[in-house]
Amino acid sequence: MSYFENFMKANQAYVDLHGTAHLPIKPKTKVAIVTCMDSRLHVAQALGLALGDAHILRNAGGRVTEDMIRSLVISQQQLGTREIVVLHHTDCGAQTFKNEDFTAYLHKELGVDVSNQDFLPFTDVEESVREDMALLRQSPLIPADVEISGAVYDVDTGRMTVVEE
Repeated sequence: MSYFENFMKANQAYVDLHGTAHLPIKPKTKVAIVTCMDSRLHVAQALGLALGDAHILRNAGGRVTEDMIRSLVISQQQLGTREIVVLHHTDCGAQTFKNEDFTAYLHKELGVDVSNQDFLPFTDVEESVREDMALLRQSPLIPADVEISGAVYDVDTGRMTVVEE
């Protein structure tokens, strides 16, 4: 049996608990969280969020990219969020490679030249949070009155540490 088939069975149990309440499309807390796709980071549980509370935007490294800003603009301008939390984590896969090595690997394995692609690796997790917070503050698409905060989640303990700019 594939994982997908297991997911579909688990979904039926979830549906039974979910109920039929229609949640509003706008997140209750008016918060959007920019975070990593890492499977060890369960954002809703770590932050005490329920369904409908916040937008959780994920990508590799939890980095602020053009597409992340696109999603944040929609989140704010169409769906009412007024706060952004940048949440990176310890032991991130984006800390395990350098652009040059990864692009060479992809060229060798896939025969594709991606030497102009930035995969946004980093070495210092707190600095990566600061960089992403600064990108958000500098973006003309993010209003100046939007509150922007940052933190690092420890994958070993679950503890979050605030990152000051």
